[in-house]
Amino acid sequence: MRAPAQSNDARPLSLSALARGRGFGRTLDRVFGWTTAVSGSLVLVILAFMVLTTTNTALPVFTSEGISFVTGTEWLPSRGVYGILPFIYGTLVTSTIAVVIAVPISVGVSLYLTELAPSWMKGPIAYAVDLLAAVPSVVYGLWGVFVLLPLFLQPAAEALSSVFGFLPIFKGPATGLSYFGAGVVLAIMIIPIISALAREVFKAVPADDRLAAYALGATRWEMIREAVIPRSRPGLVGATMLGLGRALGETIAVALLVGSSTKISASIVQPGYSMAAIIANQFQEADEQGIRALVGIGVVLFAITILINMAARLFVWRLVAER
Repeated sequence: MRAPAQSNDARPLSLSALARGRGFGRTLDRVFGWTTAVSGSLVLVILAFMVLTTTNTALPVFTSEGISFVTGTEWLPSRGVYGILPFIYGTLVTSTIAVVIAVPISVGVSLYLTELAPSWMKGPIAYAVDLLAAVPSVVYGLWGVFVLLPLFLQPAAEALSSVFGFLPIFKGPATGLSYFGAGVVLAIMIIPIISALAREVFKAVPADDRLAAYALGATRWEMIREAVIPRSRPGLVGATMLGLGRALGETIAVALLVGSSTKISASIVQPGYSMAAIIANQFQEADEQGIRALVGIGVVLFAITILINMAARLFVWRLVAER
């Protein structure tokens, strides 16, 4: 019997057609490689351009003030005196308060959603938490001033001062417009960032680790403590650093709630200032030299952010290496 003739659709490709297809694919690979390389390089170029231009703008102030620009405690633009140590201090204090409050809440929310919550609750709660990230910072600031300040911040600051006032960190007179007030609102703002990343980190823990812990007789809490948390520690550090980065650079909400005092106070229930807030509040009224000083504050803030992120990355690498 004669074999049925092959249809045109089933006919194998010729060697020349295969060569043309492979050549076209290699061309696309090269185009894709150059495109991604240009995209990655563009980010570095923009970052370098931003650093160079801002540093060049602030260079006269850096030259005239020297190291006292960072270590000085007096900010007197009318006299040409620019010391930004109170603003550095306020930025670090408010951000630290925010992280101390936000991290336990974020981890608790994430553990509940990944380990404890029934399936019908996970979606709505996760959506509600993530929705906090979409709220503009000015709304947080106004809500903090008109609602949170009289209802919580002022009473809480007075209570802390009355109970723990013997400690310098809570020494009065207490006011809601303070490092504490700004830190609380910052904590609310960074909770969705840390929580969203922590949820993904907890989900990435292999199910076999959980099952192995249960097989050894562990309770749910023991399984979370011994299997989930240790495996998630590097990711949690990264999530915390991203939240800290948001807190360091936040402007409007902090400007409305920090109290706008250019003096350094050891007490968190007294007013202060932050680097981003001073830029936002004084940029419109500043003269040419004052603008250069404010740009210099931005350069220092950028440097602090880079140093903190580098330290966090090194810490994460060390944790991963020890595992």
